[in-house]
Amino acid sequence: MDKAIEESIKAVIAMLHENLSEEVTIDDMARVAMFSKFHFSRIFQRVTGVSPGRFLSALRLHEAKRLLLETSYSVTEICHIVGYSAVGTFSSRFKTMVGMAPVEYRQNGGFRPAPPARTGPAVIRGVITVPPGAGSDPTFVGVFPHQVPRGLPALTTMVPYAGPFELSGVAPKVCYVLARSFSRDGAESIAVHGPVTTRAEAPADVVLRLRPVRVVDPPILPALLDRETSAAIGLSL
Repeated sequence: MDKAIEESIKAVIAMLHENLSEEVTIDDMARVAMFSKFHFSRIFQRVTGVSPGRFLSALRLHEAKRLLLETSYSVTEICHIVGYSAVGTFSSRFKTMVGMAPVEYRQNGGFRPAPPARTGPAVIRGVITVPPGAGSDPTFVGVFPHQVPRGLPALTTMVPYAGPFELSGVAPKVCYVLARSFSRDGAESIAVHGPVTTRAEAPADVVLRLRPVRVVDPPILPALLDRETSAAIGLSL
């Protein structure tokens, strides 16, 4: 990737962080990046994997998650702080992307409900790897129907360290497998593999190569851990 282009996109993302409550247009972003509007949209998606509008929405909802857990602002106040004019629109979008309504997310301390035991024909197995010299931390693995995860995962598991894993149950026929490590020093690593086609007659094999999260990565919005899993591995959100 061209370093100058990446730095331009990082400048846009920094501007978005500073203006979450404001109306920000594609023209505004393109001016910061110093590209034409149409060229900018293509470049932004190539660098981040999502459109500028989706990235901005992800930043707003990620900030809303933080505010719900760390402040006493009402849902209405948070809605406006992160740039939504209608509480209904905000709440609906939050539930779609995070998998829980804002009030439920707050009441549960950021944890999702414990997933029910599932049986089904889909089997996804694979291995999680880390870069040479990197530590191996507890890692969430989840199956989602989209490359950019949203909602609650169809299948999940938690592995104590990098290595093999297996998921089984009911999964979308075409899906994506996300890994997200939980380091106690605050560092975060992710990996996404897909599309994966699940078949009853044969397991799907995947390799999840963890890498550090970058500024240009969209925030991970789904609530990943239930309280019991978090307690079992000594983590809290």
